[in-house]
Amino acid sequence: MVEILAIIGATIAGASVISNDAVQTLGTFMSSNKSTQWWKLWIAASLVAIFAILWSWFNYSGDITFGRLDKIPLIEIQWYHIAAPVILLSLTRFGIPVSTTFLVLSVFSTGVIFEKMLVKSVMGYAIAAVVAYLIWVGVSWLINERKKIPPKQERVWRTLQWITTGFLWFTWLSHDLANIAVFLPRQLDVFYLSFVLILVVSMLALIFYQGGGKIQDIVSSKSSTRFVRSATIVDFVYAAILLVFKEWSNVPMSTTWVFVGLLCGRELAIATWHKRKAKRVLPVVVKDLMKVFMGLAVSVVLVVVVQFLKGELN
Repeated sequence: MVEILAIIGATIAGASVISNDAVQTLGTFMSSNKSTQWWKLWIAASLVAIFAILWSWFNYSGDITFGRLDKIPLIEIQWYHIAAPVILLSLTRFGIPVSTTFLVLSVFSTGVIFEKMLVKSVMGYAIAAVVAYLIWVGVSWLINERKKIPPKQERVWRTLQWITTGFLWFTWLSHDLANIAVFLPRQLDVFYLSFVLILVVSMLALIFYQGGGKIQDIVSSKSSTRFVRSATIVDFVYAAILLVFKEWSNVPMSTTWVFVGLLCGRELAIATWHKRKAKRVLPVVVKDLMKVFMGLAVSVVLVVVVQFLKGELN
């Protein structure tokens, strides 16, 4: 029964994580490659995902999370643990980019670990916003995306974008695979490894076929994400920030908060450069931030409910 609950939890978590956070990572890639057949994009993303999972599995003695769950011990899965990814999947249907890390891992974490995750995620948001603002002030001065670039330059940028997306996708997986694997044994055997590989590749196929779903609308609504140069720079900055936090500590963090902070700083920089009125940009920034805090609020409620249920059942 416990194994069945673990597989059900991991399946729903996989569907939730890929449809919510993965689209935030691959969204600019989809936006700027709409002319490319979806299955080609899917194969490229799947190959990177398979490589990342196998790399961690071999180098971390069967652990596919890059050590992200070292501070979260394996516990017996109960029905209420599955409530977190179910709620996440529901919120994703409404296009709300909530944090899968808070929503899924919070029900497995102690109060101390949850606090550390929150502090690390807030730092990620702030650093991403500041870095994005500074970079895009310079980018706006150097690049005019609306000006058509020569075919040779476009091919170079297109190649750079595919490479950068692969780097970002690998780095993102090193953070968020923990949100799926938390339901499974910390060291996976071949059966569980095969299960995760099939789950991730299948969910990626669905997401690419659907063009990203509701969460993709948030990415597409941001300035210039459909242009290859902007998309490449967004992906590289995002990946660099995630890599720094990955090496900093094994405490899980919300990649969603980094993503929203990045887009926030970028939108403010573009508005500053083009002298747009703040009343046009601030509502967008505040709206995205409120969605992030909605996910945090739901996570806190879940933690309280789970602790209550534990007390009642014990």
